[in-house]
Parts: sequence; structure tokens; C-alpha cells
Amino acid sequence: MNALKNLIGKDWLDGEGAPLSTTSPANGETIASGNMASTEQAIAAMAVAHKAFEPWAATSYEDRKAIIERYAEIAKERKDEMAELIARETGKALWDAATEAGGIAGKAGLAIASYEDRTPTKEKDNGALTLRIAHKPHGVMVVIGPFNFPGHLPNGQIIPSLLAGNTVVFKPSEQTPAVGQKMAEWWQEAGLPEGCINVVHGAREVAGALIGDPRTAGVLFTGGVQAGTAIHKQLAGRPDVILALELGGNNPLIAWDVQNAEDAAQIIVRSAYITTGQRCTCARRLIVKKGEEGDRIVKAVADLIPRLTIGDPLGDPAPFMGPLVSADSARRALAAQDELIAAGAEPVVKMAQHEAGDAFVTPGLLDVSGMAKDPDEEIFGPLLKVIRVDSFEEAIVRANNTKFGLAAALLSDDAALWDRFARDIRAGIVNWNRQTTGASGAMPFGGPGLSGNHRPAGSYAADFVAWPMASMMAEGPLKDDQAVPGLKS
Repeated sequence: MNALKNLIGKDWLDGEGAPLSTTSPANGETIASGNMASTEQAIAAMAVAHKAFEPWAATSYEDRKAIIERYAEIAKERKDEMAELIARETGKALWDAATEAGGIAGKAGLAIASYEDRTPTKEKDNGALTLRIAHKPHGVMVVIGPFNFPGHLPNGQIIPSLLAGNTVVFKPSEQTPAVGQKMAEWWQEAGLPEGCINVVHGAREVAGALIGDPRTAGVLFTGGVQAGTAIHKQLAGRPDVILALELGGNNPLIAWDVQNAEDAAQIIVRSAYITTGQRCTCARRLIVKKGEEGDRIVKAVADLIPRLTIGDPLGDPAPFMGPLVSADSARRALAAQDELIAAGAEPVVKMAQHEAGDAFVTPGLLDVSGMAKDPDEEIFGPLLKVIRVDSFEEAIVRANNTKFGLAAALLSDDAALWDRFARDIRAGIVNWNRQTTGASGAMPFGGPGLSGNHRPAGSYAADFVAWPMASMMAEGPLKDDQAVPGLKS
């Protein structure tokens, strides 16, 4: 069992707040136990990070980069250890957790390439003047991580922040704190100076204290739209604070003019049910043509669902799916399905409690075509809605009929349809003959609408961790080559 501690400066301290423990959703094993930070400890972490900011920002870029590369080496060496911890704490299958753990090290190289591509110092000769664009760090960045990717997603904000010269106060999800704590231990081992990264465990009260602290220069949040909106409201009247929200989606996947329904079903299942449906890019809506083609695709998905193995995340052979992150999450997903069925949705394959435990459910497939109104919501679990339409134009309209805009995909043999889809769809991550999940870290990650606030992460994280400084420079000796107009003789 891991003892939960809060990192403030160089010291790992017992929390002074409420008790906090995490258990495996697969078997109830206690993974980590301790106490949340008090609000006073959260404020102390902000003070330490603020004090560390100026010397870290003054450290050369090459020296900052070298520490980040050492961290990446440690993450690579320990990826198997991290994968097991992620699998135990989140419940995701070990193969899935291993992909996340491997990405922690890989993010360093991607972030360095992105920073050097998007925020380098540039100079241009302009006659008597030299024009220069440089970039400067903001200050203390508050990073609030999610439970579903407790390593990969906050790591994708912490590395760019530190690389740019910011310091960080990191609050991992209270559902998966051990992973975040492990990453901070690696940062210390890599030689990151005292105070440059701090970790405080807690829930809403701790997050509120960090966000509301006057020394906060930026808040980088990954999570649900309700929490993201609350942060946005808390920062009202503080335009000096950079806010980057990475929220959810009600993501559409259109399958149209597809000859091989079985291959399409493989992609649809990976889109909808990977990580037990707990990815913000998971497909939530499958849009198909009315008639024989749509029937074939829906049947192929329905036939594939019973073949998906569900069980112990560390089991051998490895399952496709582990549990949801908690029994409460399972109850919410099942209740959401019941509400849809009561409103007119027709079960094709009904999601159900799985015998493996209270947090385990089977994948669900509901036909909502006959519903008077399909709720525009993100159900964070393995539930996919089927929508049947008459035309491709109607498919695009239905796909765009959402307040979100994170991810979308088209499965089609027709390249002309892809051109239309890419032109007309309203989403930030738009794929053709690929699943909606599994984005590339070499590209931006985010979308319009309630999926964020127009600050995509991924390769574009470099844009919100530093601000541009524009300079016009004329070398000495000082020469007044422009007479002041309107002077008396």
C-alpha cells in the first residue's frame, strides 16, 4: 500500500485534511491511504511555488530541458511499474495502462519539439531596427488532473509548463492520487529544484483554494464540463489568469457506404468501449443509414459485444475491459441507460452489471432513433447510441447537433464523403477510417463548444504555458534619427 503524502517544497508531508484512501475498483484492495491537504497546506504550496518561480525561469532553457529529459529516462525505465499502478488504481486493463505509462516518457520529446517549433525566439532585420519575438513563462501553474488518465493527461500539462519556466502545483484526482504522487517522486529524482513541482491531494475545497490564490498565474484542468464551468466562474474578473480547460464530448461516429461491416464494427467497438468507455474521445453516438447497410453495421457491433472479455485488469489473459473507476460510476451509467429506455430508446444490447463485481458492467448498445429527444450528454461509460438517418446530409446535421465538439469520425469507402465530412463537421479531432480515440501527441488535442475553452492541449500546449514578448531593437550608440514633430524653433 502507498502512503499518501503532500509534496510542499522538498518535503513530503502528511495531509492535515480529511482522510483519503483509494481502493482498486476491481477487487477492493487498498492502493493508497493518507489524508488530503488542508487549505492551509494548499496555500503553503502556492507560496513555495511562487518563491521558486523566478530562479527556475532564470535557469537556461538547455538546463530545464536536460532535467525534463532525465525525468523521461526515469519514466521509461519504470514504465512497467507505473503501468501496474495505473491498472490497479483506475481499473483499466494492463495493456491499456501500459500504453498510458509508455506515453509519459514519450511526452517529453513531443513537448520539447512543440515548444521549439511554436515558441522559439525569432529575430528579423527591419532596416534600422531588429524585430524580435521571445516567450516568457506565466508563473505558478495549477494543474488539476483527471482519474481516467492520471499519468498521461496531467503529464502533458506539467512538462510543457516546466519547460517554459513555470512552476507547478499539481492536484491529482482524489480517485487516483497514487499515480500523480509517483510522477512527482520521479521529478525529484530527476533533479528538479525544490518548489518547482508541488503535490497536494484533495477534492473540491483544495482545488478551490489553489484556483483562488492570488499567486495563481494559470489553471490547467482536465475533467467534466460541470467542474470546468465552475472553475471558469471562479476566475471571473481575473483576466490575468490563463485558463485551459480540456473537457468532454458527445462524440459522433458516422458509418456510411461501408462494404465491410465486420471491420467497421472493430473500429466502432474500439471507439466506444475502450477503457470501459472512460475516455473523453469515446464515441457516444453511432450514426448509420436507414435500411440494409445500417442494419448490417449495427448487427456486426452487436455480435462483437459478447466476445469482449471483461475482468481483472491484471488478469492473464488480459481482458479487453476492466471495471469502471468505482461502483458509483457503474450505478450512474446503468441509471442513465434506464432513463434513456424509459424515454423510448430500444436496447440492441443492454448494458448490465457484470458478475466480476459492483464496478463492472457489460457494454451497451441502444437505438435512440425513435426518441422524441435524445439528451445531449456525456455518459462516461461503455454505452453507445445508434441513430438511423435517411441521408448523409442528415447524418452531418445530427452529428453536429451537440453543445460539445471534441471528436468525430467517419467510416466510409468513399473519399468524397470524407472531404464533405471534414469540411462540415464541428469537432477538433476528426478522423477517417480510424477510431475516435487514440489521438496523436504530435497534434493539437481539444475542440470547440463545451469541450473546452479554445486552448487545445497536445502539441498546442506550448501556446498557453508562455506569453509572447515583442521587441523593436536599435543597437547603440544612441542616435536620434527621428525629429520630434511640432517643436518650437
